[in-house]
Amino acid sequence: MSPSIDIHEAIKAIQDVLPLMDPEDDYRSILATKQTVIESDAKRRKELKESHEQLKALSKALEAARISSKRPSAVPSAEAHAALVNELDRSRLSLMKAISDTEGMVATKEAELARLKEEARRLEESDPALDHEKELDSTALRLQLYKGLGFEPLADKNGVITKMLVRSRSGDIHTVDLNDGRSEQEIREHLWQLASS
Repeated sequence: MSPSIDIHEAIKAIQDVLPLMDPEDDYRSILATKQTVIESDAKRRKELKESHEQLKALSKALEAARISSKRPSAVPSAEAHAALVNELDRSRLSLMKAISDTEGMVATKEAELARLKEEARRLEESDPALDHEKELDSTALRLQLYKGLGFEPLADKNGVITKMLVRSRSGDIHTVDLNDGRSEQEIREHLWQLASS
């Protein structure tokens, strides 16, 4: 059985405590606490929202960094790039050799052109007919032609042609005196007659 509390004592105890209790002050404390809780909650929500936005921004930056760290599909791989550089080096060396060969050929052609210009200048300054006459003695050339046709003139001790040796087609050799009184026309006809016999 629990000890019984005297009602009068309880009322007296409440009355003794009543002056210590101030409902208005408690109400203000509760309101102040509630306001503090509301402000704290709003601040926490704002910070959470800012943190969420920062997290989104950082996630985007991370994704962009991840994408940019990858080699683009248009850029060749390191091996392909090295192969391309080697091929370009070989091509450059080949072009340098071709340029060098072409320059050598140009120098040769320039030298040949200079030689031909000099030769053309020399030819312009010369008289071909006169040069030809100097190089060939026309008398000797005519004598050679006559011999080829089968006629060989014979000169006396003074250098005057007095006789003609004629070789015929048959191989016979005839001597014709050019001073036997016949006309030049008759002698010509006689010589050709003997040569064709």
